[in-house]
Amino acid sequence: MHSGQNSSSDCKILQRKGSVHIFLVDYPASMCTAVLSVLTVIRAAILIQKWYRFTMARLEMRRRYSLSIFQSIEYADEQDQLQLSNFFTFMLDHCTHPDAVSQIFTSPGAPQVLDEDLCLKEFEKKIDVPDSYYGPRLSFPLTVEDANALLHAFRNEQLLHARYVLQLLSETRRVLKEMPNITHLSTSYSKEITVCGDLHGNLDDLLLIFYKNGLPSEQNRYVFNGDFVDRGKNSMEILIILFAFLLIYPNDLHLNRGNHEDYIMNLRYGFTKEVSKKYKDHWKQILSLLRDVFSWLPLATIIDSKVLILHGGISDTTDLDFLNALERNKLKSLMRPPKSVRNRQDQVKKRIPTTKPSKHIANQHVAGKTQHISSSGFTEPSGSNLPPDPALKEWKQILDILWSDPRSQNGCTPNKCRGGGCYFGPDVTAKLFERYNLKMLIRSHEFKPEGYEISHDGKVITIFSASNYYEEGSNRGAYIKLNPELTPRFVQYQVSKFTRRQNLRERVGTIESSALRSLREKIYAHRSELISAFAQYDVNGTGRISVNDWAAAMESVLQLELPWRMLRPQLAQMNPDGEVDFMSCFYDLKMGQPTKEAQPALAETLCRYRKDLEIIFNIIDKDHSGLISLEEFSQTWRLFTSHLGIDTQDDSIDKLVLSIDYNKDGHIDFNEFLEAFHVVHRLEKKATS
Repeated sequence: MHSGQNSSSDCKILQRKGSVHIFLVDYPASMCTAVLSVLTVIRAAILIQKWYRFTMARLEMRRRYSLSIFQSIEYADEQDQLQLSNFFTFMLDHCTHPDAVSQIFTSPGAPQVLDEDLCLKEFEKKIDVPDSYYGPRLSFPLTVEDANALLHAFRNEQLLHARYVLQLLSETRRVLKEMPNITHLSTSYSKEITVCGDLHGNLDDLLLIFYKNGLPSEQNRYVFNGDFVDRGKNSMEILIILFAFLLIYPNDLHLNRGNHEDYIMNLRYGFTKEVSKKYKDHWKQILSLLRDVFSWLPLATIIDSKVLILHGGISDTTDLDFLNALERNKLKSLMRPPKSVRNRQDQVKKRIPTTKPSKHIANQHVAGKTQHISSSGFTEPSGSNLPPDPALKEWKQILDILWSDPRSQNGCTPNKCRGGGCYFGPDVTAKLFERYNLKMLIRSHEFKPEGYEISHDGKVITIFSASNYYEEGSNRGAYIKLNPELTPRFVQYQVSKFTRRQNLRERVGTIESSALRSLREKIYAHRSELISAFAQYDVNGTGRISVNDWAAAMESVLQLELPWRMLRPQLAQMNPDGEVDFMSCFYDLKMGQPTKEAQPALAETLCRYRKDLEIIFNIIDKDHSGLISLEEFSQTWRLFTSHLGIDTQDDSIDKLVLSIDYNKDGHIDFNEFLEAFHVVHRLEKKATS
């Protein structure tokens, strides 16, 4: 700063502010000082604003790529689920004891549970409710007081007794059987209709919706659009509440089936395990009845003949008339196509020789790669000359409406991310609307950070009602209010337990940390394939490759469609020359309890398929003891690896299993066995110790 002559009457000042020169000539000194102070404040404010915008942009970038990681892994997991479902089908169709898988849904002591004519009194005779039980005691027909008692009990983490659960499910099935495949509603009977999306076992979200929007009633009508269960810890409570209100207000509360109202999906995503833990004596009876209840849920709802509500989406072959006429309860699980469809695939394969293993649904992992067959899992080649199969059409139609997602590009293409259903574009939506004179499609099925999303020029709305879906603070939930003019109004919310005590940076950090943890586990489970892919770019064996090559190798193996260059600083180290030390991807990860008998390739395979094997072994474990015989273990492992095309040496697994049979009684604790093959994050372990 350069100053000229100062006096009480004039001031000559030359001051440089960045690239701007400010001249104050012949002004009082006090005014000069004031002007300079204002300029300094403005400059500071601009700097603070720039810093704030930069910080917020970086936080938003971190939040977005964290959510992308979660969603990509979720969809990859769904592909694995489809893969597992084919193994179930294979076991049921080819194993010596085909009832092994179905054992989890039947109870030798109570085969009568599936009896369509079993009355409520029979449950009272066969299942006692002890005096020590302090939860709700239901009497049928249910009243609003019963529903309020259930809400109060579940807020206080009480369980409904198994007798009342079975009675409720039996009555729900009776009511659902009288409902059409596609329910038609009218707004003329009420001011508004509320539409809710996925809840996924998050009871707090349902309670918050009822708190903000009111309980279901004749004046307050609801449509719940599927995926009530799985992932969250209170799926059973959500079902009980929704079914109770359905029995009380069958014309005012409506339920659509989602892709998770499926007993094979429930094996992987937590609902089966939840029921078995909460109802240890009657869980098989409950699951058996629920399998039937799910199959009777309506497929779609239409409001005022203009608004179509269904869980997933549509395809270029969606036929609402056909969907309304089929027998919906025949498909207990879309993960297991009808036998005629599987036989048809075998016939097609015989006519078209192939060296690749078959796949019944939509994709297959062979040597770590994924093949996607079609938007609905089965495509007949032209000229196959096979007669039309009604079962195939029914299965494809339902699969498409429960599994598909909208995209901005025109056309209908296979949904490669999920492995089932299709991507449908604006032209597909317009075609269906023209055919059926529709105005709007409301669907769910897809995570949205704000709880909803509008696409296809306002014609398609996605509504997602499970807040904090991936992690505390990861997203809002939302529901839609439709008035008689069919104008949607969105209500957003977020259940907050811990995030109120965190600032934005801390919340984003929590989400990012959880997402990266999941991603690192997936990276470690594909360690051998990744090292091979890196080596193709590392021709000189230096252990270092360019960032572009590293990103290409990561995507070629993991196929998650993530911004790998952006994620590189979080996943791998870079040397001063700008090259990536690719082995640093694995530095902070190790196997849980390494067993010397487990060769590296075998340990990696067990780590990758640990969740699948846990489900299969739980099914084989008929008495729920946690123990299976060495022979059962070895046979199941060979079937599993053979069906999925996994190359492992039989003697390796045999040696490993024998080493875990500590007391040499011919049985192993498979939960303890599998626990040895989970990924431990070394840095996080040090930080918490």
